[in-house]
Amino acid sequence: MLPKLIRVKQKFADECIEDIEGEVKNELAKSGAKFASGSSIALAVGSRGIKNIHRIVKATVEYLKAMGVKPFVVPAMGSHGGANADGQKKVLEGYGITEEYTGAPIYSSMEVVELPQGELCHKVFMDSYAYNADGIIVINRIKVHTDFHGKTESGLLKMCVIGLGKHKQALEIHSYGVYGLRELIPKAARHILKNSKIMLGIGIVENAYDNTAVIKAVKPELMEEEEMKLLDTCRKNMPGLPVDKLDILIVDEMGKDISGVGIDPNITGRMRIRNEKEPEKPDITNIVVTDLTGASHGNALGMGLADFITRRLYDKIDFKATYENVLTSTFLERGKMPVVAQTDEEAVEYALRTCGKTDLEAVGIIRIKNTLHLGEIYVSPGIYEEIKDSLNIEVIGDFEEMTDLQGSLKKFEPGDT
Repeated sequence: MLPKLIRVKQKFADECIEDIEGEVKNELAKSGAKFASGSSIALAVGSRGIKNIHRIVKATVEYLKAMGVKPFVVPAMGSHGGANADGQKKVLEGYGITEEYTGAPIYSSMEVVELPQGELCHKVFMDSYAYNADGIIVINRIKVHTDFHGKTESGLLKMCVIGLGKHKQALEIHSYGVYGLRELIPKAARHILKNSKIMLGIGIVENAYDNTAVIKAVKPELMEEEEMKLLDTCRKNMPGLPVDKLDILIVDEMGKDISGVGIDPNITGRMRIRNEKEPEKPDITNIVVTDLTGASHGNALGMGLADFITRRLYDKIDFKATYENVLTSTFLERGKMPVVAQTDEEAVEYALRTCGKTDLEAVGIIRIKNTLHLGEIYVSPGIYEEIKDSLNIEVIGDFEEMTDLQGSLKKFEPGDT
């Protein structure tokens, strides 16, 4: 028998932008960027599951068209989407970024142009369509990175380098490991910004509820400075688990639209990168992941961060796409296979058997939908006693069974995160 869980709501800061389209157009107008009538502008868009990204892209297209410009979209996602042109276009379409919706064509190719290397220690590449455009606007979310921490992490600079540089650039940078991500990306970005037609960056910050909190258009010469500020805003808005020590974390779904590595190490406390120190908290004994999102298109990079997965998740894995991403990243531990259970219930039972505790009532368990949505979670009796008096916790309902008669976890209700 599995321990019963109770549902609670975590209270985070929830300021967000209501008029997405208006904010985008206002920021573009304030930026002072000049667009020549008839010019072609490439909009670089990545593979992350960013809230409202389709609306942000469409609003940018509308603004540019009003200026007499000819915008088009290019996938800027390194080796993601199976490292092929059709796969990368499908990733964008999965986020609602279609030619019909945005009003702009999508030009997807893995072909790149090699830029002058200058004093950099590695080659520099750029998507051929973007390179041949009259200008480029880079659109991305600024977020704490899953592999390293620095002054800039996941955002506009990284997209300028690895995103627009496609598979070839991803291989170049990742071959240096964490050093390449932390040290080489900022240097390469500065070089690219000085030697390309990038005219603007549109930085996005989300709040703890995955809603758009900030949209900021920045010029190339201010991009690094502004990204540092936006990263600080991101850190202040990040959600988290309510406790630092946990026996079992149950994650309903992992995926590329959730985190670059499927389950965010900043939430789980697991990096799994050789020669890199693991975060001190949270300290979680066992992690169970039960499903893979459809938007991942079979890419299960990050499954190695879990201890147990289900047969349902396993059957959705596209091993070619997963291993291409794993090998490109060079972080092999993240692609290793966890123990595979036949059902959700069996996976949790395995985690209970190996967590080091025999008293089920004492086992600390938290269940989350995914590492991006932590507004509402389920907790075991032990965790409930630990957090029930917190002003940031609201109890919803009573303790209930974790699974149904078929051994599947009971679903989160719509709109609960």
